[in-house]
Amino acid sequence: MHFEGTLEDIKLVDDITTNVETTRLVNHVPIELPKLTRINEAGRRMYETPSGKRYPSVTTVTSLRGKKEIMEWRKRVGDEEANRISQRACKRGTNVHSLCEDYLNNKPVSINIFDREIWNSFHPLLTRIDNVHCLEGMLFSHNLEVAGTVDCIAEFDGVLSVIDFKTSRRVKNLEDIPGYFIQTAMYAVSYAEMLGHQAKQLVVLMAIDDEEPRVFTQPTSHWVPIAHKERRYFKHCKGY
Repeated sequence: MHFEGTLEDIKLVDDITTNVETTRLVNHVPIELPKLTRINEAGRRMYETPSGKRYPSVTTVTSLRGKKEIMEWRKRVGDEEANRISQRACKRGTNVHSLCEDYLNNKPVSINIFDREIWNSFHPLLTRIDNVHCLEGMLFSHNLEVAGTVDCIAEFDGVLSVIDFKTSRRVKNLEDIPGYFIQTAMYAVSYAEMLGHQAKQLVVLMAIDDEEPRVFTQPTSHWVPIAHKERRYFKHCKGY
């Protein structure tokens, strides 16, 4: 369902919600993660580890290559339209993340009328997730020198996986989203380094406007070397 109203219209309907009680209970694996501190250092988004090390966020590292394409897109469509699309996409992404997190935390899911369609299509994918290790968990890697907040680490179809929830305005294919797998691979490296648990699979669950959602799965082993290469590229360009 598309909604082309103003931001004020969107805010107005946020209160029109349906509460969905979930009968399936998702199992959680008790895991303790150290607390990291988000900081802004000279305009850089960084995380500080318990030992005092400061690392750039995973999304900062993986978004470097895409900045040129984003700037070209903004120039093509104009700043006003780009801002409108970005704000709507950000809001939809935040809503979907919240719905997924509530469902996997065994909480009632509150759905506004504009997210109901996307939830109905996306919900069956969430039933394939169980034995959750962490949701919105902060991770870091001394090896990669990165840190960040992972969407979910859990079993997907019975395989321990790093799971990323994405939204999109259009259908995307595997070749369109290498950055998503570099990002999840960095989280897999971090989780293995911190807790010794090997997530053998990377999963991207993508909700798409007016289309069926897509599931992308990749072996972690394929993307870890690429993640290391991407980190070296970032350090070469940015110096940290």
